[in-house]
Parts: sequence; structure tokens; C-alpha cells
Amino acid sequence: MKKIKPLIVLASLLIALTLIIPAVLVLPFSGEHHASGKLGEVLKKSPSKETSGTVSVDSTSGVDVAVYRSSKKVVEDVPLEEYLVGVVAAEMPADFEEEALKAQALAARTYIVNRLMSKDTLGVPKGVQAQVTDTQVHQVYMNDAEMQQEWGNDYSWKKKKVLEAVQSTGGKILTYDGKPIDALFFSTGNGYTENSEDYWSGTFPYLRSVESPWDKKSPKFKSQKVMTVKDFETKLGVKIGSASTIGKIVERTAGKRVGKVDFSGKVLTGPDIREKLDLRSSDFAWERKGDNILITTKGFGHGVGMSQYGANGMAEEGKDYAEIVKHYYQGVEITSAEPMMASLTAQK
Repeated sequence: MKKIKPLIVLASLLIALTLIIPAVLVLPFSGEHHASGKLGEVLKKSPSKETSGTVSVDSTSGVDVAVYRSSKKVVEDVPLEEYLVGVVAAEMPADFEEEALKAQALAARTYIVNRLMSKDTLGVPKGVQAQVTDTQVHQVYMNDAEMQQEWGNDYSWKKKKVLEAVQSTGGKILTYDGKPIDALFFSTGNGYTENSEDYWSGTFPYLRSVESPWDKKSPKFKSQKVMTVKDFETKLGVKIGSASTIGKIVERTAGKRVGKVDFSGKVLTGPDIREKLDLRSSDFAWERKGDNILITTKGFGHGVGMSQYGANGMAEEGKDYAEIVKHYYQGVEITSAEPMMASLTAQK
């Protein structure tokens, strides 16, 4: 009997190792969907610091994004691809066409890779160790728990759809002359997009005004706002008195928006007026109604880059995400972000 015991022990050890080793090899990769262009077929939940569960996404880049959560005033470190799921979920309606969501994912990835590569922290509160905020200053973002709260009973299918859009563009970004572009986007155009220099000071060859007729179907295409003459004068620092005409438009942009308005010698730009009056767009017209001014705007947002409702309209017509982004970002290429991801990882 003494001779048999060691054999029994050895056999037991071999059986145990046979069971344990495959589990050890599989565990680290369970639920991972690598950047191979294949869609994830299932939603896999795993523990998270901030929430009870989060959908697993490709984390092979090894790059995290430090996101300043403006309402909580805390910083969340989020794997890059998981961050993109949160951005697409927050920035574009999940019931949009799949190709539009893919275009949004590509633009969002390009935006953050460009920001990480340039080490740009403009817009982050002073003293905060973060790379972006979760606001429109950068890209709006919500985590898994916030998606569940926002979507309720629709959470499962909406999360799956957004996740697949991110995964299907995995590892890809938009480049111009081999460098990631500043992939700006906005809600709704006025039928056109804007040249970058017509809204900001920088001129970018890929941010050119293009037609965007699909915007006219957007529920945000047209809006009106009423304000008192006094409020109008105070906010703009102008005097219109009892005159029926309110300034004179002396310049329009390539995107058919207001370029400049002359108020009896004081000239303000369309973007200035939009921001000071809190208008939806710099394509505006106004008329006096007694002591009030009725302002009508077309479009929603700055108008530079990709129109989200325009992208959805293109997708509805059968255009794929590559055709969408190449329409709104002129002369760009869709390329692999791997070399840039490797350099960011090496800098850790």
C-alpha cells in the first residue's frame, strides 16, 4: 500500500494540472475582442473600479485615457477603446445607422489619438491630471453605469450596437499627410459644412466646406429664439435703438453662414454673435417684433468637420463609413494607429 500512495498522489497532481492550465491560459483573454475588424458577437461583463460591470472591449493598445468627470470632479482612467464606446454612446444616438456610428467611432478615436500624441491638455482644469474632460469642450463621455441609467430597458441592444461600431473600426484613425487629423464633428449643418478658418483662426486642408443636404431632415435643422432688444444690446455691446433694421451682414462664409455683421461701425463675427447670444448656429437671421427680436437659426453646432445627422443621412442612402468620413474630411486616409499606439505605450 505504501508503494501505491505516491502513484495516486502523482496521478491526482497530473489531473489537477490538466484542469488548471487551460483555465489559466484562457482567463486573461476572455471577453476580449482584438482590433482585427471582426465584430464582437456577445457582451462580456467584467469588474470595474467605478461600476459594477462594464462591457469588455479591445484593450490591446495598453493605452489609458485620463478623463476628468466634470460633475463628480474626479478623474477616471479608462482603456482607450472602452473610452471610445463611452464617447460614441454619449455623442451620437444609438438608433442611428450602423455606418454612421462607425464614422463617429473613427472620428472619436482619431480625435483622442491626436490629442494624446500632441500631449494637448488645453481645456482641462488647471491642476487636474487628466487628458480630456467629459464635456463638449473635448468629447462627451459616459461610463457603463451612466449608459444603463440613460438607456434603461434599451441598454442591452444599444450598448451592443455602439460596441460593434467601435470594434469594427478598431485600430483605425484618419490621417492627412501621415498625421492624425483634428477630427471635429457637430450635430447638424445648415446644408453645408464650414471652412475651419471661418469659425476659428486655423486653416486645415481637410476641414473644407462641403455640401450636406441630409441635414435638412434633422429635427435640429431649424430653431427660433426670442429676446428683448435690451438683452440683445447688452449681450452684444451694441445700440440699435428704435431702428427696424438690426445691423448689416457684410460678409458670408463658404458654408453660407454669417461671416460679419456691421452695427453702425462696430463689426462682429458670426461665431462671436452665436456665442454671445447662445444661438444654435452662426447661420442666423433676425427681425424686430416691437421690443423683442426674433432670431431664426439653421443648423446646430459650429459646422466644422463631420455633421452627425449628415452622416446618418448618408448611411441611410447606403454609404459606408469610409465614404462618409472622406466626404466630410477632405483628402484623408484611413490608416492603422498601431505605430502611434506603440509610441504612446513606450512613453509610459
